[in-house]
Amino acid sequence: MSNIANLLKNEITRVARKEVRAQTKGLKQAIAPYRAQIAELRRRTRELELQVKRLGRQTARAASASSDGEETGERNLRFSAKGLAAQRRRLGLSAQAFGALIGASGQSVYKWEEGKARPRAKNLPAIAALRTMGKKEAAARLAALKS
Repeated sequence: MSNIANLLKNEITRVARKEVRAQTKGLKQAIAPYRAQIAELRRRTRELELQVKRLGRQTARAASASSDGEETGERNLRFSAKGLAAQRRRLGLSAQAFGALIGASGQSVYKWEEGKARPRAKNLPAIAALRTMGKKEAAARLAALKS
């Protein structure tokens, strides 16, 4: 009796598997193009991300090159921390007053003199203009700024 039950059970399982296989075959065939499409989309995404990364680097390089070009384009203005400190002492100005003349804060002037920071390109022409200025002219310009 158990032999017939086993045979019946095995036959039912075989038929059920065959039926399931027949039903899932259509689904597997429908899924195949989707998988290929997903793989293609992943490839395109990866390529586009690399392209964005490359373009980001190029624009960063171009931006730094243009800022370097701006500095060299304006009479090749130079800056040194020691020179700035000597210039301020020569004019007899405090860092706050010196900063007011060039359009920066006194703290910025201290940082520039210590070499911990560099002035921005917009401040370099003002610093260069102070090189040709004497004590009296600097004091007069400072008085004009205060009034």
